[in-house]
Amino acid sequence: MKRLERLARTTRPLLPRRGAIQRGLLAVAALAVSAAWSCASPQVANPEEQVAQALAAAPDDLAEGARILGYASDGSVVQLREGSNDFICLASNPANEGFSSSCYHASLEPYFARGRELDAEGASREDRYRIRYQEMEAGSLPMPAMSAAQYIFDGTWDSETHTAEGMLRWVIYVPGATEESIGLSAAPVQGGPYLMSGGTPGAHIMIVPPRDG
Repeated sequence: MKRLERLARTTRPLLPRRGAIQRGLLAVAALAVSAAWSCASPQVANPEEQVAQALAAAPDDLAEGARILGYASDGSVVQLREGSNDFICLASNPANEGFSSSCYHASLEPYFARGRELDAEGASREDRYRIRYQEMEAGSLPMPAMSAAQYIFDGTWDSETHTAEGMLRWVIYVPGATEESIGLSAAPVQGGPYLMSGGTPGAHIMIVPPRDG
């Protein structure tokens, strides 16, 4: 499945035009982002390409207003485009094998950002979940909104055409949900929904299309 590059969106201004002051701030922000790529290693895509990567996972009706995040050469996550809705898209991490971009409701960003922070500190996958669940239960890390959705596109990326080929899957976060509370089995179902991490702050419904399409 091909996801065509949305060229019109990659040139959208980071900030709306509201006079000379904002234009000046935009210029400063652009210089700061550009500086992050001045010594970029070859595997880190430029900002324009990363915007296209991020939007590979976006539904058409939410893509134009999505806030776009990407990666600088030092591995840090930076904003590439300001958004106008409650949707965020993140480019594929160049440090990982394979291509995977994602889009999600803004209420999930504290959870994902904390996960990236723990990953940078060397925490294991299990510890990243455990620590975040503890922090959400303690109230120090905001829980996502009930039924907050995430779209994930896994596959391959063509740097020449700026297109991705692969599969889109969906995750719907339902904090604290159990099999009994929402009437959904935890047994994996190919092509259908099932509950994962039930009874935890990170409980979520997985929807993975059949591998044969």
